[in-house]
Amino acid sequence: MSARTNGGSTPIGGPLLLYLAASLLHFVHNAEYVADYPNLPDWLGRGDVYLVWLGLAAVGVGGYALYRGGWRLAGLLLLGAYAASGFDGLLHYTRAPFAAHTAAMNFTICFEFIAAGLLLLVVAASLAKKRGRAA
Repeated sequence: MSARTNGGSTPIGGPLLLYLAASLLHFVHNAEYVADYPNLPDWLGRGDVYLVWLGLAAVGVGGYALYRGGWRLAGLLLLGAYAASGFDGLLHYTRAPFAAHTAAMNFTICFEFIAAGLLLLVVAASLAKKRGRAA
C-alpha cells in the first residue's frame, strides 16, 4: 500500500481558512497589545509574536499542501498538530483570570480556540474515515 493516496471528501479547506484567520486575528491583537496582556514576560515583543504565528501557519499550510498533494495521512497529522496548537491560547488564562483580560482579548482567544477545535474535529473525522477505508 502506498503512503500516497487519492480520494477523500472531508472539507478541510474551509475549517483551515477559518482557523488561520482566527489565529491571525488573535496573534495580531496579541502583538499590537503585547504590553497590555496580563503577566506576559517582558522579553516577549511584537516581532516575536508575529514570528511564532508565521511558523505555526507554515505548519498548517504545509499540512494542507501534503493533504492536497495526495499524502493524506502526513497532511492530516500535520493539520492535527496545527489545530492542537490553537488550544495554547488558553494558556493566557494560566497567567491571569478571564476577568483580567479585555473583551477583545477574550474574544480573540476564544475565537481561535473554537476555530482550532472545529479544524481538529474535521481532521479527526477525516482520519477516522481513512481508517475505516483501510480496514
